[in-house]
Amino acid sequence: MKLSYWEYKTWLSTIDFTIIGSGIVGLNCALQLQTTYPKAKILILERGILPQGASTKNAGFACFGSISEILSDLKTHTEDEVYQLVQKRWEGIHLLRKNLGDKEIGFKNLGGHEIFTDQQEALYEACLAKIEITNSFLNPIFKGHAFKVHANTFNFKKIQNKYITNVFESQIDTGKMMAQLLRRVQSSGVMLLNSLHVESFVDLAEGVAVKTNEFEFTTQKLIIATNGFGAELLGEEIKPARAQVLITKPIQNLKIKGAFHLDEGYYYFRNIDDRILLGGGRNLDFNTEETTSFGETAVVQNKLETLLKEVIAPEYAIEIDQRWSGIMGVGPQKRPIVKQVSNHVYCGIRMGGMGIAIGSIIGKELADLV
Repeated sequence: MKLSYWEYKTWLSTIDFTIIGSGIVGLNCALQLQTTYPKAKILILERGILPQGASTKNAGFACFGSISEILSDLKTHTEDEVYQLVQKRWEGIHLLRKNLGDKEIGFKNLGGHEIFTDQQEALYEACLAKIEITNSFLNPIFKGHAFKVHANTFNFKKIQNKYITNVFESQIDTGKMMAQLLRRVQSSGVMLLNSLHVESFVDLAEGVAVKTNEFEFTTQKLIIATNGFGAELLGEEIKPARAQVLITKPIQNLKIKGAFHLDEGYYYFRNIDDRILLGGGRNLDFNTEETTSFGETAVVQNKLETLLKEVIAPEYAIEIDQRWSGIMGVGPQKRPIVKQVSNHVYCGIRMGGMGIAIGSIIGKELADLV
């Protein structure tokens, strides 16, 4: 693309900060930078027409970790690491609510319920036995007991007869949240350019040369906030993880309310606008789902439909309305990567499927690091 003098002068000259990625992390980073450096010229580059990745494609869970996930993490992380993970999620949700407001993000505290299948009796019993000690462990964060036993009031089938509920978990409206963030960023004077793919960058003595699929330019500082796409630009320990999702058409007299985790968190569902949103299933084929390509597969979609019809909503007439996928960023550790990569390059990636919970605080940490 040949740009005019005016285009270069207005959008691509004397740039102080360039952020790659207009998801939760990138937008929060931009807002914090604009507050700290009100006279700075800040540019955000987004590869999609909308924030492309997971920020506008997730299920809208404001969650902190089901009990089985926390107990599993304690096998591969230290107690202090797990505590800090949960604390960052809790603080991140509060920062999101403070910054945008509960009404503007559709925040509803309906609880998060972990469901155990009828083949998971041993796991269910192990989690039941650990409720008291887990509540004590996390009590300083929540200032109360998070987990309790909950009867099967929603009449799910082929499961253990009770759930283990986190009373602090909530729902948000993902679309409202991202639209509000975008409005805040653009009204602050930050510039946002969509449909641009950053192909490479080179550190210079006093800045960074950036090459996109359309043009090249220089910036004083480059900030990479592309989460699951981070491996395309950086040599960090991060892999993409595709999450497939479907949503039903409106269901008359739908009684299901809340956020639900199934099969150790590999499946998750919720109510929204008298519909059921259901996602997950990458554990059926990890290799195929380790991709930056959007799309759906028959093996995952068939499993999601089976869960709907046999476990979640066998008493309802179900019709599928939409299907989509999002790209998360995961790795051997659940701690996000927030670091200075080189003299003028920084990154905030690997949200581990917890972008809603930690995206606001990671964006702030990233801006503070710069």
